[in-house]
Amino acid sequence: MTSPTTTTNILSACTISLTQDVLQAGNEHIQRTWRVQAGALIPLSMRVGNREWIIAAEEPGTVPPAPISGVATLQVTTARRFGVEAEGLHGLLAIGDATYEISVFPGVAAVTLRLRGVIDPQPHAALSDHGPSGIEEDHAATRKAVPVRDLCEHIRLTSAHVHVHSVQLMDRTDIHDNLAEQRSWRASPVEVVSLRGVCFAVEDPLTRAGLIFLKHAPLPHARPVPCAVDLRVHHRDIALIGHGAGDTGEGYAWSVVGYSGGAEGRCAALQGLQRCFRPYVVGRDGLFLSNTWGDRNRDGRINESFIASEIAAGAALGVDVVQIDDGWQRGITANSVHRDKGGVWLGFWAADPQFWNAHPERFPHGLAATAALAREHGVGLGLWFAPDSADDFSNWHKDADNVLAMHRDYGVNHVKIDGVKAHTKRAEGNLWHFFRTVLEASQGAVVFDLDVTAEIRPGYFGMMAVGPLFIENRYTDWTKYWPHATLRTIWQLAWCIDPTRLRMEFLNPSRNADTYAGDPLAPSHCSPAYICATTLLTNPLGWFETSNLPAAFSAEIIPLIAIWRHHRAALHGGVIVPLGNAPDGTQWTAFRSRSADEIHYLIYRELTDEEDWATPLPLGTETWQPEVLYGSAEIAVVHEYLAIRIADPLGFAWVRIRRNITA
Repeated sequence: MTSPTTTTNILSACTISLTQDVLQAGNEHIQRTWRVQAGALIPLSMRVGNREWIIAAEEPGTVPPAPISGVATLQVTTARRFGVEAEGLHGLLAIGDATYEISVFPGVAAVTLRLRGVIDPQPHAALSDHGPSGIEEDHAATRKAVPVRDLCEHIRLTSAHVHVHSVQLMDRTDIHDNLAEQRSWRASPVEVVSLRGVCFAVEDPLTRAGLIFLKHAPLPHARPVPCAVDLRVHHRDIALIGHGAGDTGEGYAWSVVGYSGGAEGRCAALQGLQRCFRPYVVGRDGLFLSNTWGDRNRDGRINESFIASEIAAGAALGVDVVQIDDGWQRGITANSVHRDKGGVWLGFWAADPQFWNAHPERFPHGLAATAALAREHGVGLGLWFAPDSADDFSNWHKDADNVLAMHRDYGVNHVKIDGVKAHTKRAEGNLWHFFRTVLEASQGAVVFDLDVTAEIRPGYFGMMAVGPLFIENRYTDWTKYWPHATLRTIWQLAWCIDPTRLRMEFLNPSRNADTYAGDPLAPSHCSPAYICATTLLTNPLGWFETSNLPAAFSAEIIPLIAIWRHHRAALHGGVIVPLGNAPDGTQWTAFRSRSADEIHYLIYRELTDEEDWATPLPLGTETWQPEVLYGSAEIAVVHEYLAIRIADPLGFAWVRIRRNITA
């Protein structure tokens, strides 16, 4: 734990205060000021660095979905929350039965708010939008903003020239493969831009500085409380709509984040914010997991002997955690090879009160012997688990107790979460109670992989503190896995999702090679190192039976994994930005991870005839020393560019530049 003195020093620049009716919140990078009036917040100022972004308003900018009244009081704490958050300053602004939660973290130009305790029984109003009549008129005089309930933010910008950027995210990846589409609009006095989503930005093209508006919410299709429009822009007027409080009064948080430097600065600011709610911790995050489910035997081979061979093979390969998927438990699910014997996907406790005990035949010694074997080999033991969605997760206490028992008794710190169906606000709240209870009781040691492949789930930003996002189920059996497609998903998501929050898979390319006959981008045409390297900026997932990998595959990736384990703290700890073109199997593409004293580049030559590629070096790094950590590549610093040659298509290189090279 950080000492009180250190906490005070770290948070000395952060402020949350209430003086009479004026609320202030900010840090060394951002300062926001509101007037508190009749339960609403009237925006007075938003300064990022030396720039004032908004014109002081007279009407409310943050409006609760139902009227509230009372004297405002503020309580401020520095307590770390949920067992995983970074140190920050947190304020509770209480007005009657409602509370505004305000969070500020040092080093990030962001203020986060959340509204709790108000319920709107009426349909939400909307900002007026006159359709064209054909009669020329003064829009500024005729278009009036209707006082809207359920406003998170309503501000008027000082700048008359901004572009609006939106990232259209998709989850339910069992049926979606294009997961992040970026679009841009000019904010115009002629047109009203109405958008749905969770991640938006407005940017001044003259300075390339901007503001990000991020909802900590599921994607629009997955919210129990629907919202027809999330962001509405009419020239200088910006409205972020929809607290999502619903019938429980538990709203979603939202953050306003300042940035500079255009798209790369926006990417860095979003990463910085996400690492406030779940910081990257060496030894806990960014680990290499193996999971046998990718070879499609499902639970058919899972037993004590088979997992023992997986542990031994995984340790030799460099795996950090051997994770046992569905099948370790006594209960039978709908995904089991034995599902005809009563497999369920809901109501686990009702189906069998001992559903989550170790399977008595597959693990006759329980999980104790398997956990002990994992410790002997120096690897962690992970398990698959599905919290019971029945009756809006009313059994969340039992589920939390069960996971904590696995953590205490067997050292299980990595839990893959599946089967979630969060269809109501009550379900959403109970699911969060489950996660929060485990995180706090384990002091953040338990890491959940939150599956976003199907159903109604929290998604990318709904529960950032929980752990990595399990993005895809891809299999060679059904010709649904290509290394370049996985790389493309990471590259596109990385513009708004911190790659250290992604769990991404690589598979055994020798399986089902005949189903890819004639395909020049078939997995079997890629080297094992290239396949593995597509995932190294994330939390890599060996989606295969490790004990059945070809010897040549293992022999090639073992040295790469060893290098990665040595450097991964620096690789994951830097600001990660995609470079080059979006991967499609025929491009040069790359990532850059930059920290104070070194920069890492992961560079991929896809199936292209171009042998050479170059990328601009960040200012001030032209004299740094470059070196190739892995791969057959020639590199040079040429006119403030890093130039690289990879002789063979489908080649990969890992390059580091730093101030001084030491042994």
